[in-house]
Amino acid sequence: MSTPLSKKLILLIMPLFITGCSATAAIDEEFLSKTKTLGSVRHEVKQKTGKQSVWVQNSNHAAGVAKRVHGMIHKKTINADTAVQVALLNNKDLQASYASIGLSATEIWQQSLPENPTVSIELLGIGAPGLGLLRSVEGWVAKDILRRLTHDKRVAIAETRFDQAKKQAVLDTLRLAAQTRTAWINAVAAFETVTYLNQAQVAADASSELALKLGQSGAITKTAQAREHVFYAELAGQRAEAKLAAAMAKDQLTRLMGLWGSEVTYFVPDKLRALPKKRKKKVHVEAEALKQRVDLQVAKLELEALAKSYGLTNATRYLTDLGIRTGAEIEREREEGESGVNETLVGQVELDFNIPIFDSGKARLRRAELNYMQAANRLAAMAVNVRAEARGAYAVYNARYDIARHYKRNVLPLRNIIAEQALLTNNGMITNTFELLQDTRGRLNSLILSAGAKRDFWLADAGLTAAVLSGAGGGGGEAGAVTVAEAGGAGH
Repeated sequence: MSTPLSKKLILLIMPLFITGCSATAAIDEEFLSKTKTLGSVRHEVKQKTGKQSVWVQNSNHAAGVAKRVHGMIHKKTINADTAVQVALLNNKDLQASYASIGLSATEIWQQSLPENPTVSIELLGIGAPGLGLLRSVEGWVAKDILRRLTHDKRVAIAETRFDQAKKQAVLDTLRLAAQTRTAWINAVAAFETVTYLNQAQVAADASSELALKLGQSGAITKTAQAREHVFYAELAGQRAEAKLAAAMAKDQLTRLMGLWGSEVTYFVPDKLRALPKKRKKKVHVEAEALKQRVDLQVAKLELEALAKSYGLTNATRYLTDLGIRTGAEIEREREEGESGVNETLVGQVELDFNIPIFDSGKARLRRAELNYMQAANRLAAMAVNVRAEARGAYAVYNARYDIARHYKRNVLPLRNIIAEQALLTNNGMITNTFELLQDTRGRLNSLILSAGAKRDFWLADAGLTAAVLSGAGGGGGEAGAVTVAEAGGAGH
């Protein structure tokens, strides 16, 4: 009994799939794990920041992270390190960045898989007289030969892109950490300013009330009364502005930490910590930045990927489409005078390729060359900018340290002496109360300026760290200092 045509055809093409299926299973198992882990990203983030990073991929994991964040911040006063850690755990933009690692890994996965074959079956002579249902059956399996020949190059490019995606995730993490630290500094400094303005308000209240009473008795002129009242009014406006600035600064910190709802019930300190006793010494800050800047590493990987892509373009310059089709034809014939049907199995091979008559590949090759040259020049320019940014950040750091120390060592001690002596002379009836209040306002004004200088130093400190590691998101911003409104003293 003869084998049916369909079974013969299946037996013929089945070996073409067995090897591919077994290889695909091994590749799937290897790359599926790559799409689900941060791997080296967590290690590098931990090394550079001392903080943990996570990639949340399911509801159970998300619930665990939410519980951890709640325990760290809910109704607690948080420091800068806690704020940074919460941001690395909870910021959704960062989670989106981590997902790009998985997307890049799937590209390696895709490029590593064998190409799906194209199978075609052709039925000829349907209902042919004397031959049954069919006269012949043709089966074809088509494969892209050029894709197979360039397999290693394509996988190498995908692997470089995967490394680039991991470095970009590290860069995004470092920048978020720097932005969060800067936001925490700004929030605390804003509340410190509010504290000093509240103290100034007490002096303004006393001065305005005294002016009112003296004015009623005719001891001072209306001009002198107006000076004290306008000081009080201006200070009230400054306090409102400062409270608004503090609220907005804290809200910015809340956003970076990815908090909402009841989780926004947390607190920051009322003042920044004092200056360090010694400043950082970075003799080779440019070299350190060139070695550690992650954005520079991302740009280098971009150049490497383009170089490999250029090699692939050069390899396929003249031949961009090369395919082979293998198959078989089973033909049925009836010899004259015979009752049976003869079946003949014939193998077939076809080769398909394009002829580069009009497009020789020069345009594609030139485009690849120019893309590479563009990336190379951008990398060189970035290296120059990295050096300048590191130098500038270190110069700002040193200058801000000197300025803040000047206020602490020189200005504030002198203001304290003035306040002490003014109080003594007031008790001895040598100076009047308005002069005492004026000196108090001057001291509070110096305290606010000193707090601003201290804030600028800590921003510069965060900016220096960012200039060495990530190149963006750090401090260095210098908000304008709030000062107590000036007002002339009242005469007698």
